[in-house]
Amino acid sequence: MVDYHAANQAYQYGPSSGGNGTGGGGGMGDYMAQEDDWDRDLLLDPAWEKQQRKTFTAWCNSHLRKAGTQIENIDEDFRDGLKLMLLLEVISGERLPKPERGKMRVHKINNVNKALDFIASKGVKLVSIGAEEIVDGNAKMTLGMIWTIILRFAIQDISVEETSAKEGLLLWCQRKTAPYKNVNVQNFHISWKDGLAFNALIHRHRPELIEYDKLRKDDPVTNLNNAFEVAEKYLDIPKMLDAEDIVNTARPDEKAIMTYVSSFYHAFSGAQKAETAANRICKVLAVNQENEHLMEDYERLASDLLEWIRRTIPWLEDRVPQKTIQEMQQKLEDFRDYRRVHKPPKVQEKCQLEINFNTLQTKLRLSNRPAFMPSEGRMVSDINNGWQHLEQAEKGYEEWLLNEIRRLERLDHLAEKFRQKASIHEAWTDGKEAMLKHRDYETATLSDIKALIRKHEAFESDLAAHQDRVEQIAAIAQELNELDYYDSHNVNTRCQKICDQWDNLGSLTHSRREALEKTEKQLETIDQLHLEYAKRAAPFNNWMESAMEDLQDMFIVHTIEEIEGLISAHDQFKSTLPDADREREAILAIHKEAQRIAESNHIKLSGSNPYTSVTPQIINSKWEKVQQLVPKRDHALLEEQSKQQSNEHLRRQFASQANMVGPWIQTKMEEIGRISIEMNGTLEDQLSHLKQYERSIVDYKPNLDLLEQQHQLIQEALIFDNKHTNYTMEHLRVGWEQLLTTIARTINEVENQILTRDAKGISQEQMQEFRASFNHFDKDHGGALGPEEFKACLISLGYDVENDRQGDAEFNRIMSVVDPNHSGLVTFQAFIDFMSRETTDTDTADQVIASFKVLAGDKNFITAEELRRELPPDQAEYCIARMAPLTTSPSLQPSMGRATCEALSHPEQTPLASRRG
Repeated sequence: MVDYHAANQAYQYGPSSGGNGTGGGGGMGDYMAQEDDWDRDLLLDPAWEKQQRKTFTAWCNSHLRKAGTQIENIDEDFRDGLKLMLLLEVISGERLPKPERGKMRVHKINNVNKALDFIASKGVKLVSIGAEEIVDGNAKMTLGMIWTIILRFAIQDISVEETSAKEGLLLWCQRKTAPYKNVNVQNFHISWKDGLAFNALIHRHRPELIEYDKLRKDDPVTNLNNAFEVAEKYLDIPKMLDAEDIVNTARPDEKAIMTYVSSFYHAFSGAQKAETAANRICKVLAVNQENEHLMEDYERLASDLLEWIRRTIPWLEDRVPQKTIQEMQQKLEDFRDYRRVHKPPKVQEKCQLEINFNTLQTKLRLSNRPAFMPSEGRMVSDINNGWQHLEQAEKGYEEWLLNEIRRLERLDHLAEKFRQKASIHEAWTDGKEAMLKHRDYETATLSDIKALIRKHEAFESDLAAHQDRVEQIAAIAQELNELDYYDSHNVNTRCQKICDQWDNLGSLTHSRREALEKTEKQLETIDQLHLEYAKRAAPFNNWMESAMEDLQDMFIVHTIEEIEGLISAHDQFKSTLPDADREREAILAIHKEAQRIAESNHIKLSGSNPYTSVTPQIINSKWEKVQQLVPKRDHALLEEQSKQQSNEHLRRQFASQANMVGPWIQTKMEEIGRISIEMNGTLEDQLSHLKQYERSIVDYKPNLDLLEQQHQLIQEALIFDNKHTNYTMEHLRVGWEQLLTTIARTINEVENQILTRDAKGISQEQMQEFRASFNHFDKDHGGALGPEEFKACLISLGYDVENDRQGDAEFNRIMSVVDPNHSGLVTFQAFIDFMSRETTDTDTADQVIASFKVLAGDKNFITAEELRRELPPDQAEYCIARMAPLTTSPSLQPSMGRATCEALSHPEQTPLASRRG
């Protein structure tokens, strides 16, 4: 039976958060639960929800498509309950109540409730979920519900060697993948990340589908995609996972992997069962019937196979090319259809033919009958020769198809490339001839001429840039001609037009430049120098401003790698400073040259440089600022580097100690649990063993103290992360405290058992028997029995507490004794107390009588003198004061002796009396 509440918890907190280990309350189970909390951030990774959405959606669709429908969004498409009910009908083969077709919320809730009621009717306990959550599109609840359905209908019935569900599926995977290298299936998450386990499962059952030896462990994405595609294509297992999601997730979602792997189990286990059934049927056939059938099958299969080969080879040897890629692709699709659909059955037929032939010959030889001789031309060698010819033709045909398709793809690509480049060029040349023929320079001023010349220079640069495109267009047209492109005529016509137009543009460009140069006056040298200064000063000024901004930029780093990256970038920047200084000197030299020319030619400059506002004074001022900021930046980076190196040392130091202490605590918890359960030796041996563990734990305390010191240093350094360990100081403190509590409580329990044993006179064998009985019914090893478990234990010990009125009354009486607080649990200590009373109360009086008879020399009475002689004074007087005097005849003495002994056993029931002489 599946507990939905437990499944829902597992969905929220990971597969191990509930815990089903051997530790009792407050013992190892609590510690393991605490350990699970350490990974809780990882278990709530959104990548897990993404994987579950895809996997569960694909799983649902693999069943819904049988009903001609599917879902797109798992938490939206089940909200009205219709597809949810349909899904349950498909996977169960049963009819659900008729759904309500209304669109109102109440109709949707009623439909979902019908589905949930059906799930519950299959023995699945649905806890903490209602139809409203599904109707409202609660993603986590919807995924949890689908996981419950998958557990019940796809995984729960899996059993291998009396295991069930998850363990059975895991054992099946381990057995099937055991022979494969680099595969070690230990779980349903990390063991499947490299994709080899999926490929091994397929290869084990269908080796013809996977070339396992060619797979590489270091290429998980290729491995996963290969397995997923083969499973979907040949095994009808839909793709439920994405390779990238699995590889890029630290720990893939266990539920998604289990769901997908269960599809492999059902796919292959069904085939294996069918094959087993077929083999059983074959075994009942008579030997002669089998031989005759094999002969007939061989002749028929050989004839059919040879005929198929004869018809197929001419088709494969046909090498007539088509003009378009679509026609060739159709040929390739036909060939792939042949490979995928037509040839595999023939491969199987050929294999079966050879198997039948060999089997037939063996059976005939064992039966002392003549060997089978096939008809002429139908020998195995004839078939092998024909098959070899077929595969040669097939290989040549495939190579020819691929080469032709590549050629046509190349042609189509070149033709499209030609059209694109031609269109771009034609659009660019539109209007260019009219612009070049325009005689606007005849009425232009000097400043206009300068503008026109710059514009023409830009056009010439643009024209030169287009030269490559024209050459590419011509080269593509030439290649299309060489490859015999079917539309070469139109390509050549268009190419020739483009080339002629290009030559005309070149001629017009040259003519316009000569005209502009004839009308252009020589520009003043000073203006040229100012322009050059401006062109170089502006980017240099921008560079200095950016450099100052970068040098003063604040930085925040958390790792040594980040600060080393900043230092490397800063060193690279410093290496550019000499070149920058030379550029500065060159820019200032241009300014000085302009001033010199102006002074030597008595030219009065009209203000500052007309092309820029960046003066030499500004350049020098900013350069000095950059020179001052560089060493400051050096100092800041080096200080941060030293700080990060120290932090990294603290992280590694803490991680080294934590990675030793954490597993040690876990190991000790497990060992203590085994000691308290396995019952090896006497209670004293167990107590001694536990105290040895307690001493070893106390002796280990300095390791935790050292860890606390290291943690204090980390806190003082404000370090908030540590990639070198999964343990935190808080988790280790909790684990240590639980370890001390567990060992102390376990020692105390054993001491109490010793006290109980000694006080009640219980033998070691009885104590071990009580412990064995208790442990047998303590299925979850929690250290306490529930009412039903305790009742079963009592019945096994011979108590009449069966389910009738008298038995129920007796059981309620016993429960009031062992569980006076009505907690619903019976501890082992309470169980021992009850059993000790049950076993000692019945024979204590007999034991006391026997003891007194020994002291009295086997008489039925004892004298005060004998008591004073045999017992210590105070105990002798105590007995004398409480023994009744012997006043009856000797024939009644035995009964009086027993009464006296019983009085000593129950002094509150006997009058105080003494016997003299």
